[in-house]
Amino acid sequence: MNVRFTMKTRILVVEDDIDLLNIYKEILELNNFEVITAENGQAGVEKFRKFNPSLVIMDGDMPVLDGYEAFNQIKEIDKDASVVIITGVSEYEPKNQEAIKKGLIKVIAKPLGVDQLKDLAQKYSKIELE
Repeated sequence: MNVRFTMKTRILVVEDDIDLLNIYKEILELNNFEVITAENGQAGVEKFRKFNPSLVIMDGDMPVLDGYEAFNQIKEIDKDASVVIITGVSEYEPKNQEAIKKGLIKVIAKPLGVDQLKDLAQKYSKIELE
């Protein structure tokens, strides 16, 4: 008997709106991703360090530590980290442009649709799905 193990792509979702966090988690899990969650930027940085996800999808505006500062700290841990920020402000805002210069891979405007979230996860996670 041949047994084949497939490693799921691990995604960290950081969002302070618990309802949105749970929706994103459910959508990604239904699409065969392993999902780690955090409710603020500080917890997101800690979970990034612990779990080394392939992709971080993070709200830009959160308490404790906002998404931009959390992004900067994650990039200090791993300069090749794939991070996407979801925000209610234009991608052309100075803070978004500055983050893109530092290696942010994408700024997505809220609200984020189901297909958009799935496509984002598949496109920007480091591990290819089978």
